[in-house]
Amino acid sequence: MSPKTKPFHLIINGKKVPTGRCFEVLNPANEKVAGLASLARKKDLDDAVRAARMAFEKWREVPESRRQAACLEIASKIEENAEELAHILTAEQGKPLNGLGSRWEIGGAVAWTRYTASLSLPVKILQDNDDGRVELHRKPIGVVGSITPWNFPVLIAIWHIIPAVLSGNTVVSKPSPFTPLSTLRLIELMNEVLPEGVVNCIAGKDRLGAAMTAHEGIGKIVFTGSCATGQKIMVNSAETMKRLTLELGGNDAGIVLPDVAPGQIAEGLFWGAFINSGQTCAALKRLYVHDDVYDEVCDELVAFARKMKVGEGTNEDVVLGPIQNSKQYDIVAGLVRSAESKGRVLLGGDPGEIQEKMGGKGYFYPLTIIADLENGDPLVDKEQFGPVLPIIRYRQIEEAIEKANDNPNGLGGSVWSRDIEKAREIANRMECGSVWINKHGMIQPNAPFGGVKRSGFGVEFAEEGLVEYTDIQVVFS
Repeated sequence: MSPKTKPFHLIINGKKVPTGRCFEVLNPANEKVAGLASLARKKDLDDAVRAARMAFEKWREVPESRRQAACLEIASKIEENAEELAHILTAEQGKPLNGLGSRWEIGGAVAWTRYTASLSLPVKILQDNDDGRVELHRKPIGVVGSITPWNFPVLIAIWHIIPAVLSGNTVVSKPSPFTPLSTLRLIELMNEVLPEGVVNCIAGKDRLGAAMTAHEGIGKIVFTGSCATGQKIMVNSAETMKRLTLELGGNDAGIVLPDVAPGQIAEGLFWGAFINSGQTCAALKRLYVHDDVYDEVCDELVAFARKMKVGEGTNEDVVLGPIQNSKQYDIVAGLVRSAESKGRVLLGGDPGEIQEKMGGKGYFYPLTIIADLENGDPLVDKEQFGPVLPIIRYRQIEEAIEKANDNPNGLGGSVWSRDIEKAREIANRMECGSVWINKHGMIQPNAPFGGVKRSGFGVEFAEEGLVEYTDIQVVFS
């Protein structure tokens, strides 16, 4: 049976759990039903937490080496089912199968799982002398609640779940209601490897996430999403004093120095800004270009962008898909309208042509580049999270640094220059958690990733991310 007729059920205590009620998941490329997901109720959340708490009592005692082996088995299981997962992902998220699309995301999930499985948290000896021995132990927290967004539903689920499992925790996962199908299937596959109750998955609307953040049985929430939702999570979790890792919105700035060769950086600038149709927290969202190379950078970037094919993701030659949902489409369109009268539209702007090409269906928005904007313009100040890039001219580097830092977000940033030492000097002055030189957004599993200011707190990836899933216990003897 196709995913359209066979619902994807909740996964609780190692079993598929139908709820009697389902909700439709739309394909953003054609607005048809991509599949059905069982709709969880509060009782299902309670059952999932109860299963996770029971599983925790045994899983926490499993030796780290066996947990590492289980994570490697999960990676192999994902790899064996990669093509199925990629097609589910394209159907519900809209990203293309090829390029930096669904197959790339599933491959990234495999690679990230394998790297994370290599990490370890041994006991640290802080003191061992005549005055006594002091050991630092990393202890699992308990049940981790994972709340994931709709832009990278498989990869971000892996980022949340694998370090939690490796460090001895158990998990209740709630994917976005826009993209629950691939996560439900992913966790179904995990349960072919893991003991019952170690990883559970429930699907539902936003109020289910709010119930998770207040649930007494959950010891930690890890969330990737908007700043506004992150603030609500902090409020809801305060009474139970949950541990939190929040990777929130970004409005990443890139600074282009006057010594660049515009034709050589155009491809990197494009993919930094437009990967996943711009629907990436750490995408390049504001570009500050020195006056000496401003026009040439604009021309080269537009010329490269014109080569990129946007369309339905099942077409093998498509490299970028639609905006994932109508609400986000309206946000992007509104920000572009606000910028058209203030700036100079170099590419795109009017969705009419692409909508006509796609038969009036789907949330397709043209690749859009708007020059001559300034800080204070909504498209510059607010995170667009779509296939649109504003370009701002500057004349003095101090001006560019000041404008780049003049934003409440601080997730990522980049500096583009032939002078690497000069670029590093500027990077050190940028107020963000990650800075790239001559590239943007290239995160990797061996480097901690997180934001400053309103882009959240806590980090993911590497050993620093793994310890976020633990409490410290110091033993004196």
